[in-house]
Amino acid sequence: MAVGVLPIRHDGVLLALIIPADYHAEGIHFFTPGSFSQQLGYMRHPAGHAILPHDHNPVPRTVEWTQEVLFVRSGKVRLDIYAPGSRAYLESRVLLPGDVVLLAHGGHGFTMLEPSEMIEVKQGPYAGEQDKERFAPAAAGSLRIIG
Repeated sequence: MAVGVLPIRHDGVLLALIIPADYHAEGIHFFTPGSFSQQLGYMRHPAGHAILPHDHNPVPRTVEWTQEVLFVRSGKVRLDIYAPGSRAYLESRVLLPGDVVLLAHGGHGFTMLEPSEMIEVKQGPYAGEQDKERFAPAAAGSLRIIG
């Protein structure tokens, strides 16, 4: 994993990956394994660098889990992470403008600590309510904010 990137794991499973707004590295870096249905990478190139024009071929894929990426544009957002299956509360992180988070496995919830804007990217097609199951959030007194 790239230095400065914050992986959140439980029982060896990557649940989330936070790329802080101040992350910088030269070149191209992908943070997700090739098996993930949502691929997340970072690029930094000097002026004049060109990425050759390209098109993507149709490739049949099977998506079992919805993975999503959120870009925090403004505000302050608390991300709560829950274990896969049991939905036990694990920890919380505070996300700030410019932070990016990949939510790969397990449950998650958000509380806006300030008026906030986020952009969400996830694969489709959207399956409506069958795509997710809502559950009760962790009690306020049990929160563990890390970082």
